Parts: sequence; C-alpha cells; structure tokens
Amino acid sequence: MHKHANKHARSSAGASKTRKRRAAKWARVALAAAPLLGAGAVASPALATPQGGGVKYHFETLDNQADATFNQLLGINQRGVIAGYFGSGMQNHPNKGYLLTVPYGQGQYRNENWPESAQTQVTGLNDRGVTVGFWSSTNNGGTTPVNDNRAFVSEHGYFIDGDFPTDMPASPPVDQLLGVNDHNVAVGFYNDASGNTHAYTFDINRDQFNEITPSGITNPTGAGINNRGDIAGFGTDSTGDSSNGNVVGYLLRRNGHVTILSVPGSTMTQALGINDDDEVVGVYQTGSGDSAMMHGFTWTSQRGFQTVDDPNGVGTTTINGVNDQGDLVGFYTDAKNNTDGLLATPAQQQHHRS
Repeated sequence: MHKHANKHARSSAGASKTRKRRAAKWARVALAAAPLLGAGAVASPALATPQGGGVKYHFETLDNQADATFNQLLGINQRGVIAGYFGSGMQNHPNKGYLLTVPYGQGQYRNENWPESAQTQVTGLNDRGVTVGFWSSTNNGGTTPVNDNRAFVSEHGYFIDGDFPTDMPASPPVDQLLGVNDHNVAVGFYNDASGNTHAYTFDINRDQFNEITPSGITNPTGAGINNRGDIAGFGTDSTGDSSNGNVVGYLLRRNGHVTILSVPGSTMTQALGINDDDEVVGVYQTGSGDSAMMHGFTWTSQRGFQTVDDPNGVGTTTINGVNDQGDLVGFYTDAKNNTDGLLATPAQQQHHRS
C-alpha cells in the first residue's frame, strides 16, 4: 500500500492552482480513520443464487424537474439526504450535481457543482456534511477530445481537490471519488498513463492518499466505504474464471480479507455501495449486446444475493447506494427511454429521520 501526502494539487478551467479550500458557488435549480489495509489475504467467492424473496421494498421515482429525462441517485445517508445529478453528459446536456433532502419535493433539490466546472456529479456523502464526486472542465459528450475527470471533496460548501497524486496520470486526467464515510475517508479510483485503473482512499482530515490492491482483482475501482473501513468495489477477476466476463464485485474488509461478489449466470457484477452492516449493493448484467439486461442487487453474507428491480424498470435497474436503515437509491430506464432516479425503502421498516 502506498501512502502519499497530497502535495500535487492540479487545476483546470479556472480552478485554483493551490490546495486552498474554495467557497462553493450555489445556483438554484431552474425549476425548482486511519489508513486502510491493503488486501493480502486469500479471496473467497460469494456465489449464492439471487433470491426472489427476502426484503420487500416500496419504490419511489425521484426526478429533478430541471431535467426530467435524466437523473441518477448515487448515495444516501442516515438522514435520508440523497446525492445525485441530472443531465446525461452528452454534448449540450451536461451533468449537474445536487443534493436532495426529505421530504423529497422539488423545493428540496440544492445544486452542488465545482466552481467554473462544465459538469459535476455528486456521487457520495456522509452524515457530517461532506460530499464527494468528480467534475469536468468540458462537455464534449462522445466527441474528441475526451472529457477530463477530476475528483473533489466538498466540506460544508467548501471545495478541495481529491485527485490522486501520481507522476503518470492519464491524459486527460481521470480521477473520481465515489464514496465517503463518517471518518472523512473517501474512496475512488484514478487511471494512469497506460490506461490502468487504481483504487485509492483519501483521508481528508490527514490529507493522505493510499492506493489499495484487493487480492484477486486487477484494475480495481473503489466505490463505497463504511464506517468500519470496509470497501465495496469492482474490477477484473484475475483468477482466470471467464464465465462472468471477468468483471466482478468485491468486498475488501479492513483486515485485508477479500470476498469476490459474482452473481451466478451474470456476464458482469459491480459492487457500488455498502453500509455499516456490510450490506453491499450494485448491479449485475445478464446476456450481452441487444439482449443485455441490468439488474440491481443487494448482498449480505447471511442471505446472499437478492435481485432488486424497480417495477418500472425491470432489467434496466442499477442500485448505487444504501444506508444503515436499508434504504436504497439508484436509477432505471423507463418505457420512454428516460433515466429516472429511484428510492427503495424496506416495506416492513418504520424509522424516522431528522
């Protein structure tokens, strides 16, 4: 595991050239721990069959009407605050980040975007007013040049750079922070100049970066981190089993033990979020090409996998975040080919937020 003090802040598109914290520029929507251990332990597979029973959910579609055609909800904290964004990212349709608070009306959306950015995604948040994500200085869609991706942290409205300090970054740079816990340790990935993906943590309080290397996984992405320091993510299975397309999820526990998460019969599995009970959420794919279907899932060591599809998006659902109450957030594609944000709440669970 590599430890770095962050001495290499980068800048683009008018962003500060120093590591100075910057005041957020809020614009109203138009309509509206310690360093983590690397994984040296032997990996173990989690191959239980997806369960049709298990937890029952109440589903709710939540779309920011600033763009009702494309919303993705990516993280949810204990108070029910949701991180997400609207806009597909195609040219002239940029990503714009936001936070959504209870009771989830249009008036509860608050924009959060890196100052002077062309695009921003808010991908994760904790219970202490910290959010993470990434931004771009361009909105080129699928055209050339490719958009840059730069990681950020926002602490109570002040933005700081979260890019991994490497001497050989991709060009343009690709750095994303995807989750953060209540100890202010964030997790994400960066790409190097050779196109390889590296998972890393960023201890915000200590200004310290650590590269993580889960056993049995190459090109890892770190997608979520809980308060125990356990990390959920995905990458390429290096064990030689190609039945799952080699893209698998993983759970890296703080003690270094890795559990490989691969839904049986899937052609791809990605673990995208985790709560303090080590409940992991994500997406798996069946089939390929035009016949490919995407299904959300939850996984625990006790009950294994459970498929979770929004009723309006069976076969097009991704589950991206989970809190300790078991509330899920994600997105699906509807019959009109719009991408809609979803909230799934356990039907039997009653809890109060403040």
